[in-house]
Amino acid sequence: VPTAGSPGAGGTVGAITPAATVRYQWPTGAPAAVVRAFDNPEQPWDAGHRGADLAHEVGQPVVAAGDGVVAFAGTVVDRPVVSVQHADGVRTTYEPVVPVVRAGQRVRAGELLGHLAAGHCPPHRPSCLHWGARRGPSTYLDPLSLVGARAVVRLLPDDVGPP
Repeated sequence: VPTAGSPGAGGTVGAITPAATVRYQWPTGAPAAVVRAFDNPEQPWDAGHRGADLAHEVGQPVVAAGDGVVAFAGTVVDRPVVSVQHADGVRTTYEPVVPVVRAGQRVRAGELLGHLAAGHCPPHRPSCLHWGARRGPSTYLDPLSLVGARAVVRLLPDDVGPP
């Protein structure tokens, strides 16, 4: 098994020590309303919602939820995405976020990753932040658990707009 810094450990992201403890915070800078909660599918191929959608305005800053290394900053299909690998083995993902960081860059909790782009939550909102978290390649986590929160989703009648 390669150890951090050894030839088999991979790139910069692989150099993180997985036994560390990470203190997480909201990527919106403060607690935010949950537009759509995490919904872990029973099987990896089943439908679900592998993250939480947080109310956030287009153009607003999105910050790193914890210390780590930017694993990805670019476009996936048609939207800008940033992923951060944390020392405890968790990878957090933020979309749609126009990045101001680059892959391999170390970031601290609360450090600016980019700004929220439009397009994730219509027709209910102009946009929201999709915040995902996973451990390893396929174990998805409720990102709200990282900040000790639970989702409280407020349902509105069809004829009422967003809060």
